[in-house]
Amino acid sequence: MTAPVFVVEHFAADGHRYILDGPEGRHAVSVKRLQPGEEVVLTDGAGHHAVCEVTGTEGKDRLIVRLGTVVEEPEPAPRITVVQALPKGDRGEVAVETMTEVGVDAVVPWQAARCITQWRGERGLKALGKWRATAREAGKQSRRVRFPEIADAATTKQVAALLAEADFAAVLHSDFEHAGAPLATAELPDRGEIVLVVGPEGGVSRDELALFEAAGARAFVLGPSVLRTSTAGTAAAALLLGRTGRWS
Repeated sequence: MTAPVFVVEHFAADGHRYILDGPEGRHAVSVKRLQPGEEVVLTDGAGHHAVCEVTGTEGKDRLIVRLGTVVEEPEPAPRITVVQALPKGDRGEVAVETMTEVGVDAVVPWQAARCITQWRGERGLKALGKWRATAREAGKQSRRVRFPEIADAATTKQVAALLAEADFAAVLHSDFEHAGAPLATAELPDRGEIVLVVGPEGGVSRDELALFEAAGARAFVLGPSVLRTSTAGTAAAALLLGRTGRWS
């Protein structure tokens, strides 16, 4: 297993001596109980990271490490963005958590026409904050050094604009009366941007689908069964990551 990951805002050190403090330091010292000689990875969550050796602790919330060389993980190719319709309850955080774990690069919350959940005012800001905190924690748990971007909530027109700029644009659509090709057989780019739209439990409306297709997207299905909105994005992303070679 790779070394545990901790998030830092900067890599400024006294020589090679770096002090990890605050909540991250407390977790390392009091929860992980890391000992001298063990390795940790420090990252800013944007690809910059360093493998470090623990040299000691101070109190209950300060981990002392020997800072290794800071390097940057290359941008993944192709980049995968999932437009996620807002699910009910905590299923949004579940979707973000699992998509982060499999390797999605960005998640765009989408207020679809058939969404029961509404992000408005302070409630919307709070929900968005939860999605971003979930991505951060899931990124650490899955040992990522480049965490997914959680964008502001998008309207249907904004999603259509995003699809129009993509190198490959797909809408998971479970209405089998509408022609939808298997995602497993789609011709995928080996670079650029893949954007995948996951509709709400009630499905993508006809007007939304028409707008997305006009923007250049195609309707696809994963298989003969219908997945919940909170799991469809993860399953589809895993399929794309495997087929594009990012899991090779």
